[in-house]
Amino acid sequence: MPPTISAILHNSSLNLRLVEPGAADPALQAPVSWVHSSDLDDPTPFLDPGQLLLTDGTQFSVSDSTDSQYSDYVQRLVNHGISGLGFATQVIHGVLPQGLKDACSHHGLPLLEVPDRTPFIAIIRFVADWLAKEQHARSEWSLQAQRAIARAALRPDGLRSILAELERQLHGWVALFDAAGNHILMPNNRPIPSALMPGVQEAVAKALGQGSRSVTQLTVDGEQVTLQTLGRRHYLRGVLVLGAIEPLDPARTDIINSVIALASLALEQTRTLDTARRHLRAGVFEQLLAGGIDVAERTARQVWGRLPAEPLVVTVAHQPGQGQNLLEALELLSDDHRGAVFYAQRNQNVVILAGATLQDKVTQLLERYGATAGASGTTTFANLAQGLKEGERSLQRAVELSRAFVAFDEISEGGMLGLLRRDEAGSVATRLIEPLAKHDESEQTQLLPTVTAWLANNCVWDRTAKELGIHRHTLRNRIDAAGTVLGLNLDSLRDRLELFAAVEFLEKR
Repeated sequence: MPPTISAILHNSSLNLRLVEPGAADPALQAPVSWVHSSDLDDPTPFLDPGQLLLTDGTQFSVSDSTDSQYSDYVQRLVNHGISGLGFATQVIHGVLPQGLKDACSHHGLPLLEVPDRTPFIAIIRFVADWLAKEQHARSEWSLQAQRAIARAALRPDGLRSILAELERQLHGWVALFDAAGNHILMPNNRPIPSALMPGVQEAVAKALGQGSRSVTQLTVDGEQVTLQTLGRRHYLRGVLVLGAIEPLDPARTDIINSVIALASLALEQTRTLDTARRHLRAGVFEQLLAGGIDVAERTARQVWGRLPAEPLVVTVAHQPGQGQNLLEALELLSDDHRGAVFYAQRNQNVVILAGATLQDKVTQLLERYGATAGASGTTTFANLAQGLKEGERSLQRAVELSRAFVAFDEISEGGMLGLLRRDEAGSVATRLIEPLAKHDESEQTQLLPTVTAWLANNCVWDRTAKELGIHRHTLRNRIDAAGTVLGLNLDSLRDRLELFAAVEFLEKR
């Protein structure tokens, strides 16, 4: 790091004397980025914050300078972030002006007396040599650190060794999250502080959700944390998280960039294997559909450990914008349960097979990635084709209703058409129509009578509008409002039939 005011004072060859403040004042530990000399009344346009300013006081009259002149001068330096002022005596002024001492004391600016035998260039050279030595040390450290990381990359567990070495070099903690946002535990690495984990996980999920390469620095529970995504745009493989490290200077940044490059390369090298596995998954699924269950099971045992246990639920999902991240998450879910969850890409959809006990995990994962999906009722491998049709029908229903998820039970058992042969159809009809009746009561509308008349007129708009004595557009608005209240798409024949059956059952009770 750069030298401090205190370090410059301790160089006996410069013969500098501390005037203000006291030797224990924290201001003396301020780093000095450079040394500049100027006799201008306002040198700040030519200075950078953190510099030490040297002057011989030519800008101040020996006989008639006022206290306000000194105060204004020092105030300008403090406002600009100057770390200290060195004043040469026995050049223009025989001694330090008292007004300058008072101003520096008042504004808290370190004041050094530079004797006439100490040239300004000696102070400048001391700071320049210090900075050069520091830069050389940082470059040497960076070189050695990169060599250590390169050696770590050659180990069998290359990625884990790389991250462990990065943690050792930066003296902080390093964490890796996979494409699904799961924390990958690495033996012998420092854990993420428990108080920070919720905030870190939230930030990781947000970074992955954006789907693009990014570097994010944020403060979590008072600690500075840096997040770097790994992989390519729309094909993110994970997030590298760094915490409890010193500020990132160029040397540390170079180390992190090297690790990111190596980690990304290690992750990318698995992409071809992932693609091959997904092709294999698609082949196994088609084999299951064709009835080759024995062959599919043998293949699954060798690659994934097993196939899901019956009874099964078949979920069919549209891939969201970040479809690759969804596939990564499904792969990890399958690994976590040793094949008890199976997925395969089919046309533009993803088909997921899972036992009933794991279906909640599948649904939660799809919701996390914003996928639209439909699930079949429970089925077996022998009836997989029928289960697939049910899942596709449920997906279609979810799209029609703009819902994230629809289970086939809602269509086959909860819907009116699925209950025509059951004794409790009347009570279900009441539950279906009830939201409309409550809406009419609370909002003073006429949606239920309007719907009843419209259905009685075979959904003919003009005839119904004439019968009700309202405009055709008013009728249309009421029907749309009724569909919204009931959660039905009354432009579709099926939903019209659902509502028609419900009204019929109510009228016959």
